[in-house]
Amino acid sequence: MPTVTAIRHVAFEDLGTLEDIFAARGWTWRYVEAGTVDWAGLNPLADDLVVVLGGPVAVYDGADYPFIARELDFLRERLAKKRPTLGLCLGAQMIAAALGARVYPGPVKEIGWSPLQIVGLGQTSPVKHLSAENSFMFHWHGDTFDLPDDAVLLASTEGCAHQAFIWNDVVLAFQCHPEVRARDLEKWFIGHAAELNATPGVNAKLLRADTQRYGAALEKQARLCFEAWLDTLKL
Repeated sequence: MPTVTAIRHVAFEDLGTLEDIFAARGWTWRYVEAGTVDWAGLNPLADDLVVVLGGPVAVYDGADYPFIARELDFLRERLAKKRPTLGLCLGAQMIAAALGARVYPGPVKEIGWSPLQIVGLGQTSPVKHLSAENSFMFHWHGDTFDLPDDAVLLASTEGCAHQAFIWNDVVLAFQCHPEVRARDLEKWFIGHAAELNATPGVNAKLLRADTQRYGAALEKQARLCFEAWLDTLKL
């Protein structure tokens, strides 16, 4: 059966609905903690799929968080061999950087629920399941990235042009968070309380209400998206 390694940066930003999908498929998955794992002991090519999860640090924070350089080296080696990889938020930024693209503060901070605009080839890709007609998307980011060479843009929002891309058919990256389960987001509201308190126009009460409104639909549509993409990998 296929094996999956999930690179986790904070405990509460986990695989979400992907855990349910892997369990249903009988796949084996494990978490490695980015800040404390022995990167020298990890083989970037060992697993059938690597998922790079979100977190509150930035790709350009390497001076304060030395693990970032080692994580990027891990991803560069994996991507050089075109091995299946999925990135979510910080994970997408890490993949973009490993592919040589610039990561930097975005024009706006996106926190909360708003729809995706599916663009170009996204309309016939698995990402089509995440269209505004089907569900709202959950966002939590302040950074963005340039589109890597040979990447194909699949989705955007008004505040962030590069929300999803695919690269060489085996790498899928989301700036947003299609993986979240509604029941888990209270942990996010607690864990990111300082950022919420410092961000005008958003608060836990508002996010909680919107999660009740939009969470179930996103879980359903994200499962369709992820299942369709995983099927293309033929693992």
